[in-house]
Amino acid sequence: MTTFDLIQHLHRQRAFSERTFGPGPRTAGVCDHIRKELAEIEADPADAKEWIDVILLALDGAWRAGLTPEGIAGGILAKQTINEGRTWPDWRTAPADKAIEHVRGGAAEGRNGLAIPLANEEASECDAS
Repeated sequence: MTTFDLIQHLHRQRAFSERTFGPGPRTAGVCDHIRKELAEIEADPADAKEWIDVILLALDGAWRAGLTPEGIAGGILAKQTINEGRTWPDWRTAPADKAIEHVRGGAAEGRNGLAIPLANEEASECDAS
């Protein structure tokens, strides 16, 4: 398997997306598309292409919200670290059709935000929920 460079991919994806779908936030359009893809996942949870569509749309929404490729990559790493530091309920006691959310007030709860670089900025606070 070839090594994947997320930052290089994000530059490529942004160029394609901006050329194909136009500039600007397009938040409502991106969210609408994500909802459609989620419905397709619910209809066929094993269809990997639909899961990938959601990932690509989320990355598209992130750059459209002003995040740099480096900010997106760093945000993914930082958020994973935050999630790993949180307290989670026992998954065996959770209903399979409901989200499993972290325990509020846990060890990592004090971290209010991630410093994520926006386009043309040093860093911005982004909700780490």
